[in-house]
This record gives sequence, C-alpha cells and structure tokens, in this order.
Amino acid sequence: MNTQTTQPVVNNTVVNNTISWQEANKTKTGTWHSENAAPVPKRVQIADDTTKADDAYKLCCEGTALLWRGDFQNAKMLLQALSRRIDRPGKKPKKPAETMLEAFHLHRQAQSQKARILGMLVIELNVGYNISLRRAPDVKAACEHAYGKSTHSIVVSLREILGLVGAYEWSKNGVDIPVINNKIFPSYGVFSPIRGEYLDLVDVSPLPIPCNLAFDIGTGTGVLAAILANRGITNIIATDNSHRALDCALKNVNLLGLKNNVKLVEANLFPSAEHGKADLIVCNPPWLPAHPSSALESAIYDEKSKMLKGFLNGLNAHLNENGEGWLILSNFAELLGLRTGEELLGWIADAGLKVIERTDTKARHGKTLDASDPLHSARKAEVTSLWRLAKA
Repeated sequence: MNTQTTQPVVNNTVVNNTISWQEANKTKTGTWHSENAAPVPKRVQIADDTTKADDAYKLCCEGTALLWRGDFQNAKMLLQALSRRIDRPGKKPKKPAETMLEAFHLHRQAQSQKARILGMLVIELNVGYNISLRRAPDVKAACEHAYGKSTHSIVVSLREILGLVGAYEWSKNGVDIPVINNKIFPSYGVFSPIRGEYLDLVDVSPLPIPCNLAFDIGTGTGVLAAILANRGITNIIATDNSHRALDCALKNVNLLGLKNNVKLVEANLFPSAEHGKADLIVCNPPWLPAHPSSALESAIYDEKSKMLKGFLNGLNAHLNENGEGWLILSNFAELLGLRTGEELLGWIADAGLKVIERTDTKARHGKTLDASDPLHSARKAEVTSLWRLAKA
C-alpha cells in the first residue's frame, strides 16, 4: 500500500505517479491523476457497498484513500455522507473570527481540508475512460473534454470526475450572455462568465475615440473580446498563457463568427511589440490576492497581485497616446482585508496612470443571499468596478 513519493507536475497536474494497493491477495498498481495537483495517497484501502460512512470518514481523515469497488451511485451517496460529516458542527463551538481577514483564512483552510478529505474517495478509469462499476455513467466524452484522449488507465478522485462531468454540461449547454445575445461555451478549467454585472460594464462604458485596435488581456473564454467585437471594434487581439483557455476562446470566436475580428495570441499578459499599440486594453484579472492551491483556482486568486500589477505597469508601453486601459475589479479583496483601496490607487499612480472614471455596480451572484456563508457580510457589500485608466 506504499506509493512512490516523487511527484512530477505537468501543467499543474500530477501525472505518471504510481499508486499501489492490496486486492485479492495481490499487489496492484495504477497511475494517479489529479487536476489540482493533489499528492499520491500514501495508503489505499478497498471500499464497497458494505463500507460504513463513519468508518470511511475516519479513514479519509487519516489520509487513507478508499478505492471504490461497489455500485457507482452508492459511491456518490457515500461522498455526500462524508460531506455532511465534515460540515456538521463540532462538539466544541468554534471561536468566531474577529476580522473578515481571519474569517477568509479560516474559510479557505476549511475548504482545503474538505477537499482533501473528499478527494480520498477514488475510482479507477480504464483505457477509454470506462468505469467498471455497477450503474456507472458513460463519462468518456466528459473525460476527453478535460483530459484529452485516453492512453492508459488512471486512478482519480470521484469528486474530480463529478466536477468535470458538470463542467462538460456547461460546455455543451453554454452560458447565456445577454449583451451579445448569444452564448459562450466554457471549457473545463476555464473560468465561466456567470457573473453578468462586469459584462454589463464592458458593454456600456464609452469607447475611446478612435478605437481601431483593442487588446483583451487574459481572455479566458473570450467573452470580453466577443463583447468588444459586438460593439463594433474590428481588430482585437486576445491573449492568454493557458492552452486550455486559448482553445476555449478559439472555439467561441469561431462559433460566434468572429474569426476575422479576434486574433488569439499566447502571451503572459501583453502581445509582443509587432502587434503595435492599442487604443483600448481590457483586463479582468483574478480578484483576490492569495495563493491559488491549483491551476483550477488561478482564475480566482492572483498571488501578490502579480497579474494586476503587471497589467497596470505595462499599460503605458502598450497604449496609444489617447488610449484607455479598462480594469475590471471587485472590491471584495478590500472588504476581506487582503488589499486596501489606497494601495490600488498607489499602484495606478506608480504606473504613470490616471483614473478617467470609475463605474460601480453591485454584485449580483447568489452568494450575496447566503447568510450562512462565513464571508456573507463582505459578499453582500461587494461592488464590481470598471476603472477607465489613461496615461497620466
């Protein structure tokens, strides 16, 4: 039941790691796969329909992975039972956080712990992404969407499989974007544009005159480039450093008939000098300056505000003389105590920029209504802003 301890990482995904277990008096092995770079479980035990939820919870908390050999639907029920046990109140009431910053760190810590425990319920995917369990669904299309073609069997957490199946449904059905009267189809691992308030801001803010060339920095699904094209900008360069994002954006650009308007470029922030300077540069960086624990969190967390600062510091060199930079940012980080408004204004000034206008709108996502959320007071007060910036 020991596993190899070396963990080579490719694209933030743990691959080519041997996981081993005892089954039918034999030592068996498989390849561990984790999209969030979770380490190979050091202990593995077979579990099935006879495994009790309390026993499973104890083992998972201790770091023992449970390789499921029972009914697939029962495995889903066990996962729910584990989640309930994690969420139930402890015998000793927890001391309430004294600040929102403390509440944030405790919340992230709890989320990480929950993910670790739930990730201990694992299944085997055979070549072709076939699951040899009773009542198992066909997950081949969803797995190929996330992982690519199957070349060998893998062992993966059930929670990850259920997540990528859900993401595949989003990819198939798309997300309605009213401002372009069309849909955007997000891919697995690419942030889905489900928060419409910032899209509305991009749709209504006055464009600089002239506006012949625009850059969309960190394009993701390509939704902002699509909005700019819908507003009449005929030459847009959209950048990203993620292959998944670029593939996703290309799919959306083609589906929307914008391949003559939007050019996709792999770049860390700005395109190279050969593309010229832009009249408008738009960026929607991750809003929280904290460390992402996996590649899947990199659309939410911007460690040390690296992308935000990089965008601000690069605007002057990439903008035409009368051009504008549009920064789309929530004040959630300020409400949590992760950053102050004065710091942001200081970074803008230090980059040789001035604020032309700031347009604010209230957050409209569902979490603003969830009073049980430990961060509810900050979410309820959250404001999303579009900062129109120009050379000072």
